[in-house]
Amino acid sequence: MYTVTEGIVLNQIKILNGRRMIRLFSGKYGKISAGTSIRESGKSKSALALKPFVRGRYELNKTHNTYHINKAEVIHSYYGLAGNMERYINCSYVLELTDRLLPEDAPAEALFLLLTEFLDLMEQRQKKFEPPVLAYIFKALKMWGAAPELEKCVICGKCTDAPACFDVAGGGIVCAECSKSDGNIEKLRNDKLLYSINFGIVNVVKYLTEQPLRDFGKLALDEGVSELLRRMVSDYAAYHLDIGKLRTEEFFGL
Repeated sequence: MYTVTEGIVLNQIKILNGRRMIRLFSGKYGKISAGTSIRESGKSKSALALKPFVRGRYELNKTHNTYHINKAEVIHSYYGLAGNMERYINCSYVLELTDRLLPEDAPAEALFLLLTEFLDLMEQRQKKFEPPVLAYIFKALKMWGAAPELEKCVICGKCTDAPACFDVAGGGIVCAECSKSDGNIEKLRNDKLLYSINFGIVNVVKYLTEQPLRDFGKLALDEGVSELLRRMVSDYAAYHLDIGKLRTEEFFGL
């Protein structure tokens, strides 16, 4: 089968005889692994389109369950992200998370559009990169049907505007009453995947999840809030999506 798709390169691995395996997030097919014989040497348009942080148009040939890239063309290169190391690391983290999150050959057009919007936004941003990163992650969790419960206590099921903590394993907030009850306090005290929060933190998470990504162009968060949310969502994604520890998390001390 011959087909053409737009995609974003998530990763590239060199294999035998000059061949490479490209992990491509396709707007049409989702994440696919495609081999190619296009040489990295030289300055051909096809070679440039096979690097991470490139959105391109790819001519694919599919035989059985195997994809092969015959030709590629750059639509937009995000090479400029590397001009700021902190920005580059944050974007690398998002690419790795997206790679782990996506199964093979499962269309995810909404997430593809979100990733494109995220990279466009980060290309323009010069500092305080955490808000777009956190917004992307919480939005991705919602798209995947794995968003945390922020309205009701995960223990008693009652709506609350006075959360005491966020229970990663339980999947959401725990109200003050349940956090102090004799039946729950020992469990919660011994739970390493537990974060003390307040109503303000919950509101920040709701804002990050619901507001359009374009609204985060100049938004900044308190450093302590950013660090708390980064650790919280990292543990939450690892626990509920079974994606394990990301290599890029080491740069953030996670």
